[in-house]
Amino acid sequence: MATERGRSRRADLAETCEVKGADLGRVRQGREVLLGDDTYSLLAETFRSLADPSRAKIVHSLLRQELCTCDLAAITCLSEPAVSQHLRLLRALHLVKTRREGKKVFYSLADAHVRFLLSVSLRHLRHGPASEAVAAGGQSA
Repeated sequence: MATERGRSRRADLAETCEVKGADLGRVRQGREVLLGDDTYSLLAETFRSLADPSRAKIVHSLLRQELCTCDLAAITCLSEPAVSQHLRLLRALHLVKTRREGKKVFYSLADAHVRFLLSVSLRHLRHGPASEAVAAGGQSA
């Protein structure tokens, strides 16, 4: 239902949003491929979650192995409660999953898509203007 409303809203915008010099055919084609607003909200929330340096460290730490909260706290130099709060958000967004072993809960990346997203993002940072900042330890000129 929300998707239908989003599409009908976009159809209305296609008729009302006129930008001087815009090719109406291309605009209509471009709008046809847009997804519902809910999808873009979730996409933005996913990227927002990874925009926090602590959560980015946690997700990066899980790239090669599953870890428990205490291991993640030691690796990232955060308190266990702070790591737990970050993991709660990452789990709600389906970026990490859990496995229980006795009293310990182990975390890992939710699936290959998350692993791919992180790998591509890190490769992107190593190429281009941002690579100088990464090489300088995050310091920009």
